[in-house]
Amino acid sequence: MTLTSGAETYSFQAEAAQILNLMAHSLYSNKEIFLRELISNASDAIDRLRFERYSAPESAGNEQDEAPRIRVTFDKDAGTITIADNGIGMSRQEVMDNIGTIARSGTAEFLRALTGDKRRDVELIGQFGVGFYSAFVVAERVVLTTRRSGLPSAEGVRWSSDGKGEYALEAVERAEHGTTIVLELREGEDELLNEHRLRSIVQRYSDHISQPIVLGQDEAAVNQASALWARPKSELTEQDYHSYYRHLTNDYSDPLAYVHTKVEGRYEYTLLLYVPSHAPHNLWVPEARQGVRLHVRRVFILEDTGQLLPNYLRFVRGVVDSADLPLNVSREILQGSQAVDHIRSSAVKRVLRLFKELAEEKPEKYADFWKQFGGVLKQGISDDPAHREEITELLRFTSTRSASRDADVSLGDYVGRMKEGQDKIYYALAPSHDAAAASPHLEAFRAKDIEVLLLGEAVDNFVVSGPLREYRGKRLQSVAQGPADFGELADEGEKEAADQAGSDYATLLGRLKAHLAGKAWDVRVSSRLTTSPACIVADGVETDFTVMQRMRGSGLPHQPILEINPQHPLVERLNREEEDPRLRDWAHILFDQSVLAAAAQIEEPTAFVARLNELLTSLTADGSETPDASETSETSG
Repeated sequence: MTLTSGAETYSFQAEAAQILNLMAHSLYSNKEIFLRELISNASDAIDRLRFERYSAPESAGNEQDEAPRIRVTFDKDAGTITIADNGIGMSRQEVMDNIGTIARSGTAEFLRALTGDKRRDVELIGQFGVGFYSAFVVAERVVLTTRRSGLPSAEGVRWSSDGKGEYALEAVERAEHGTTIVLELREGEDELLNEHRLRSIVQRYSDHISQPIVLGQDEAAVNQASALWARPKSELTEQDYHSYYRHLTNDYSDPLAYVHTKVEGRYEYTLLLYVPSHAPHNLWVPEARQGVRLHVRRVFILEDTGQLLPNYLRFVRGVVDSADLPLNVSREILQGSQAVDHIRSSAVKRVLRLFKELAEEKPEKYADFWKQFGGVLKQGISDDPAHREEITELLRFTSTRSASRDADVSLGDYVGRMKEGQDKIYYALAPSHDAAAASPHLEAFRAKDIEVLLLGEAVDNFVVSGPLREYRGKRLQSVAQGPADFGELADEGEKEAADQAGSDYATLLGRLKAHLAGKAWDVRVSSRLTTSPACIVADGVETDFTVMQRMRGSGLPHQPILEINPQHPLVERLNREEEDPRLRDWAHILFDQSVLAAAAQIEEPTAFVARLNELLTSLTADGSETPDASETSETSG
């Protein structure tokens, strides 16, 4: 740090320098964004001041607040554009935290998210909180002067930089609270020094800002300057809704859908809720909620942290404006408020109804929605018992009849095309879609043309093993749990063959079980396999192979059962050669390869490989014992 004329000079961090260089060069063709971003920041500063005044009126001291406004001016001779607000302002430390060092976790995220597509990268600017630096798209130097509300006039601060590696801070006197930003334009940007040009940019990008935006010394606002959600729907166009969404979320893609409604009665409130077209980068970060904003009589109060919408709808964005809550409402007051409970219930119903309408009337849009947010919505099955039935109808899955990996099957679809005599909804649960689709547990189901849901997301385990045990009277049944029971779908011949196999293989089953003591809870003949020699299943009293088990250990059920296929050549051979001295090794090979096929983890990989190599060597060393090529392939799994 060096001192020059009372100013302290600091160097930007490496990531900050990257962003500044990007703004100055890579995004130059989208230069209008600078005004959009700076006006949006000014609007937020005014909202924060209003909230502070209502929640902590003593913070105002002797300050007299003027009517909120954002002023945009230009000076042709000086080649500058100025954006000024009378919002909350910043202290010296806040300037350093928010403007100076860009010391934000989102900075690195922003740089990683860049695609090279200029239009898409522009959309990311606001999302990652680096909108201020868009000023350098058109400015060769930026000077910001600010004073935090509640501080003496002598405690203003000025920040300035040319964006090339350093910035300067100095103390200044400023009579009024708020922030003024002066942009010293680059050569060739004179076309911005025009009232008509600036007016068109404001009206295109910032018309929905609820604070008045004035140009020059004229006090007439050039924008609507009213809360969009408070205006009659008949006055609003789809473009109005989309523009406000982009302002609210810093997402410059259009929303997928929205609902706008005013409720009157015991409680009076307005809902304007949006479904984004794509998931935010931090959708699965629990503490990174960016949901709806609570307003009281159009005054912004706070961001929702779960009181207004449940966690499984955390991706929904928008505004809730209540006429009944006090302006100094706190999060603690919200938790015990009947008005908030009523608002929450109504908001959830209307959002779920919106999803239902999309699914029924615009299935292609709903398919897009499900790709982005289906995994989060599934959490509502456990989290929201009151709306479980509605959420269940919205679920989508991939199945053995899906044309692609897209989740395109509802439970209603599945039940509607169940085979005659089928009384269960079958599913295969695995760590991924590919693992579920390749599961040996599906072999007999495919042979009988029985549809099976393929569940490959972590949340699926908690859906089917918890609250969603049945649907329309049909029990959900894992293909890897308990004995394979096809009910009326199994003919008498199959039942007799299964009984006969149990008798014919009784000795082998006993010997395999003895060799696998401590690994397999039981060994039995399988009726679910057609090509694989064996598989692992869970006992009937267990829920399934759970995700948590996979996280904690091998991924096997608490009581793993080895099922063998009596029609497989290897199993037939082991049953014929009762005195095979290598049966112990074969038992462990069958068990371990079944564990691998279940996408679980074998306990001793080295021992498995050694056994397999030894058996293959011994089989090929003596021509009389060489198995068929197909048998060797099956065995080496």
